[in-house]
Amino acid sequence: MAEQEYELFAIRYATRDARRSDHFIGGDPHDGPMPMDYFMWLARAGGRTFVIDTGFNAEVSARRKRTFLRCPVATLGAFGIDAGAVQDVILTHLHYDHAGNFDRFPNARFHLQERELAYATGRFMRYPRLSHSFEVEDICGIVRLNYARRVLFYNGDAEIAPGLTIHAAGGHSAGLQFVRVRTRRGFVVLASDVSHFYENMASGRPFTTALHIGEMLEGFEKLIALAPDESHIVPGHDPLVMKLYPAPSPALEGIAVRLDVPPLGAAPVRADFLQRH
Repeated sequence: MAEQEYELFAIRYATRDARRSDHFIGGDPHDGPMPMDYFMWLARAGGRTFVIDTGFNAEVSARRKRTFLRCPVATLGAFGIDAGAVQDVILTHLHYDHAGNFDRFPNARFHLQERELAYATGRFMRYPRLSHSFEVEDICGIVRLNYARRVLFYNGDAEIAPGLTIHAAGGHSAGLQFVRVRTRRGFVVLASDVSHFYENMASGRPFTTALHIGEMLEGFEKLIALAPDESHIVPGHDPLVMKLYPAPSPALEGIAVRLDVPPLGAAPVRADFLQRH
């Protein structure tokens, strides 16, 4: 079957104030403000829609002291998409900011690495340093979905649909995966939390929430290997994404951007850091 070319969008639904030292293992010698954005992604082609991650809700946002901007699921309506009609949701991993709102997709099947659910229900969850990244009710909900035969599990890389593939990375979470999508500008790699910010990948310094640092470093290389070049990699939490890509329409300015067109400027890449350091 011929590969589809997808429309591809990022929806920004929350943000938080943070500092550079929050985002790099070992801190940062030039500490200063470095906000973090939260996204849900959307790919569609040929009458088929894929939602990639599902965000969190206002209640979780308040408890975790995030700035909640909008419900990401409700925002799908601006694209003419009814959440009840969505049939496929890809969960890059089960952290609270990627797997909340799963219950808002009553007719979807969920695509997940099997290792991720084993991790989120396994022995390491006795340690708050690791379990803090999950919402236990989300995890229980995914278990229930599995009993309802609505979770498709993968052990490694796989093609979900022509032109849309998932790739296991691990490191940040045991079953973390990223998504590669064929678009009119070529393949775009949605890094999710394989690289939270452009600078994590560019400088070779992983994010502070870590299960296996070696796998996080390998993850950067996997992103680069599967992208035409670094301008085709979109990190999971970087506010620069909203500046580098255009809004789909004036009504969605500051809310969503389209990723199937070239960026409007240059983001940090590895060569920048090799020259400086």
